[in-house]
Amino acid sequence: MAAGILAILDDVAMLLDDAATMSKVAAKKTAGILGDDLAVNAEKATGFHASRELPVIWAITKGSLLNKLIILPIAFLLSAFAPWLIVPILLLGGAYLSYEGVEKVAEWVLGVHEQVVHARQAQSREELLRLEAQKVKAAIRTDFILSIEIVVIALGTVLEVSIPLQVAVVSFVALLATVGVYGIVALLVRMDDAGLYLIRRALELQGGMAKLTRATGRLLVASLPQVIRLLGVVGTIAMLLVGGGMFVHNIEWVHHLLHALPSLLADLVMGLLVGAVVVAGERLVHRLRHGASGSLH
Repeated sequence: MAAGILAILDDVAMLLDDAATMSKVAAKKTAGILGDDLAVNAEKATGFHASRELPVIWAITKGSLLNKLIILPIAFLLSAFAPWLIVPILLLGGAYLSYEGVEKVAEWVLGVHEQVVHARQAQSREELLRLEAQKVKAAIRTDFILSIEIVVIALGTVLEVSIPLQVAVVSFVALLATVGVYGIVALLVRMDDAGLYLIRRALELQGGMAKLTRATGRLLVASLPQVIRLLGVVGTIAMLLVGGGMFVHNIEWVHHLLHALPSLLADLVMGLLVGAVVVAGERLVHRLRHGASGSLH
């Protein structure tokens, strides 16, 4: 009896040790996409009233966890019974991310702005909550697509091991993607609060320490708007890189067509091309629908 229990515990210990080793490998493989995930979702989770930043990030975090709960079982089932479906799903996700990236670029280049009022400019609580709900929904949708990429890449590193080990490793990486990314986002958006705290704390200090504390606090407060703008740019580039990369790395003729370019540039070019095609198609469909409805009247 005791020997049997010890054998089971030994097997569990070996499984956990293997899971830890494989998790390190999977985390390294997904490090790039996790960085992109951080940039994209940090941009999506900013732009709210200060009192609403953490509740909004928490709402997006819960949506991200739900995304993982949906994606993980489906990924394991697809890997086992329909692996040929994984690439088409990745390409659809890549098209969507490229579309969002090109729309952002169009706003910067052409001066086209969304009709939705910025969440910080909402005049009433009802309008504020409505705008927050719109942005949270968009953030969770983008997180869903990035989560698919993260889960599939992590799964690809452990296809040769047992199912329990696959589940342990991929689930760990998926949880890391949510907790790590949105934990860092929460810290970023509270930079100004940390700065104000340091400024107040400097009043209780004297000499050089007071000056250093006050200067650090002012730097944090002044840096937040620039950090948010930078995250917007980095997030857009990340969407184009991830979206284009799904085509470059999953379609052989596209990979050969762009093989002369550096990897990041190839992903960016493909993201811009795919996004431009999708945006053009969306605008064409929109015009055709309006033209048809106008002719009916």
